[in-house]
Amino acid sequence: MILAISPHLDDAAFSAGGALATWGRGGAVTVAGAQTAVTVATVFTQSHPAPAGFALRCQTDKGIAPDVDYLALRREEDRAACAALGADPVWLDLPEAPHRGYDSPEALFAGVHDGDRRTWRDALDRLRALVAARPPRLVLSCQGLGGHVDHLHVVRAVAALADETGLPVAWWRDAPYALRAPAAPPALGLPAGLSEVAVPVGGAALAAKLDACAAYASQIPYQFGRDAAAPPEAAMRERLAAFADAEGARLGAGRSAEAFAVADPAALADVR
Repeated sequence: MILAISPHLDDAAFSAGGALATWGRGGAVTVAGAQTAVTVATVFTQSHPAPAGFALRCQTDKGIAPDVDYLALRREEDRAACAALGADPVWLDLPEAPHRGYDSPEALFAGVHDGDRRTWRDALDRLRALVAARPPRLVLSCQGLGGHVDHLHVVRAVAALADETGLPVAWWRDAPYALRAPAAPPALGLPAGLSEVAVPVGGAALAAKLDACAAYASQIPYQFGRDAAAPPEAAMRERLAAFADAEGARLGAGRSAEAFAVADPAALADVR
């Protein structure tokens, strides 16, 4: 199995959807000669029936009524997105940062609160159980670009999982943060000594990625429509396609690509 570990319900598709579609659209991929499926496990997916304060604003500012189970809606979006990628969705049922005491947009990007220090351990516990039940041959996850606290917890948890298990990890560049600040550094918890590798994304895989991203309809206007002249979904498709072209050019791939940081480039070279 290839296991993509995503902080939120959209991060894997936005950031690595082209690679996931390349490997998953046929229902299986080959890693070092063995057939394996593609799974997208999202860490922060827990529903809260009566959100308040900033947590409530996080859904109403996207046009979602207060009485809607916002995370249930997003999980259904994720199910549709994973179907477009040829991946199996898994939800690890931890609460998002606004339900853990982060009370403003600024707080989400100001580091981990003292009262939130063990969340990465909770994530690690769930990831241990998942890899025991579904042993992967390759793990994908985020670099923590942008510094969102949920992404920082996932970086730390995945790095610890890799240390414990020896699993190879390919770390993606978090989108849309990488679109807004292409030179943004990765999180401090990322392992040292990594090399950047391009995974080429063909036309069919790029189309599948963009269709998967469009499934997150609750997020598209917020993430891609605020400064765009085009309708939000069209803006998303244009910007992510252009970013894939730019990544391919930056890495000398000769065509659209997604970038991953890896300890051993052979871990990705073996995937086909």
